[in-house]
Amino acid sequence: MYIVCSDLEGVFIPEIWINVAEKTGIPELRLTTRDISDYDVLMRKRLAILRENNLKLSDIQAVIDTMNPLEGALEFLDWLRSITQVIVVSDTFKEFAGPMMKKLGWPTLFCHSLTIDASGMIASYDLRQQRAKEKTTLAMKNLNYQIIAMGDSYNDIAMLKAADKGLLFRPPENVIREFPEFPVTHDYDNLKKLIQAILNE
Repeated sequence: MYIVCSDLEGVFIPEIWINVAEKTGIPELRLTTRDISDYDVLMRKRLAILRENNLKLSDIQAVIDTMNPLEGALEFLDWLRSITQVIVVSDTFKEFAGPMMKKLGWPTLFCHSLTIDASGMIASYDLRQQRAKEKTTLAMKNLNYQIIAMGDSYNDIAMLKAADKGLLFRPPENVIREFPEFPVTHDYDNLKKLIQAILNE
């Protein structure tokens, strides 16, 4: 029996930090795990920028409230959940994810959390565990499930490698070049075909 472990941003929803960058006019916030592979380095940089610009959690949540799932994502996710189990495994935070999960029909989400200070600023981030995506995949395999993993960025690669089948969805060219072992697709129709072919093996 298969379970699909999927990334969230770039697969089902737009990149949250890119949208925050566009709304705030702070280009440095456009950096994501597509650009910086070390998640700790990336998050420390983001939090420093938020402090420098006095941006609070509520400011980020206001941006997220304006966002919608990627075109076709909800229909694809509904289809996927109708044929197999799905766990969204993300490096986002529960304080960010709520509005988007509602718009996606409340799929199961494994993610991290934030520490917010008395002023509403993000004081720090709290990882559920190190290498959470990879460890989720390995835990499901330990329960005798086979895993299809899909993602788009550097922080998804360990999950894809740990899975029985790994798929890249709309990755940047640098990720495609560095990890040619994974099939690549750029639209939900082809992603459906890849997944259906795996399930029919």
